[in-house]
Amino acid sequence: MQSVKEIATEIVAREGGYVNDPDDPGGATNFGVTIHTMRRLGLDLTGDGQVGVDDVRSLTQAQAVDIFITHYFERPLIGALPASLQATVFDMYVNAGGNAVKILQQLLREMGFDVTVDGALGPHSIKAVQRAMRKAPGAFVDAYGIARRNYYFRLADRRAASRKYARTRAGGKGGWIVRAEEFITPQYHLSKSAFEKRVSAWG
Repeated sequence: MQSVKEIATEIVAREGGYVNDPDDPGGATNFGVTIHTMRRLGLDLTGDGQVGVDDVRSLTQAQAVDIFITHYFERPLIGALPASLQATVFDMYVNAGGNAVKILQQLLREMGFDVTVDGALGPHSIKAVQRAMRKAPGAFVDAYGIARRNYYFRLADRRAASRKYARTRAGGKGGWIVRAEEFITPQYHLSKSAFEKRVSAWG
């Protein structure tokens, strides 16, 4: 089983280096850490009294790993989840914040568990996950990954500017979909034709 640091290091590698895409609500980002996160944490790396783009550029991979472990794994209690589920929820929390937990809670509700969809992992949600995982651990991890993929599709359905993250210019699977499917058993990956059918309404 991977350590938390190994998972975080993989997330940083997956996120890549510095970008400042005007279509990304996250704004300037480096190794997956957004300028908004750095401002919230007060990370003035350049020492000029404010947190700006230069601070984002100055962030190191090691600092990003530490931020993710502390603020995206430990604080949201991802470590209280069953080990085989932690990597995918952790990865999604880095990418989508509390929505990662809401997706998990909504999945539990669809399975008949009486949990609140509030984006916060508490004892009730954690116990429900443990019960669901005892029944079919692999199937539950796949179901969460598929729910992640559907979340990305819905975002792109609603916001045309986000479609480039779900579909490449060549028409194939974009980064969002590839990322979700990294945590889904290959038999549940969308085929080329199924993917094209799902995104056909985007034009």
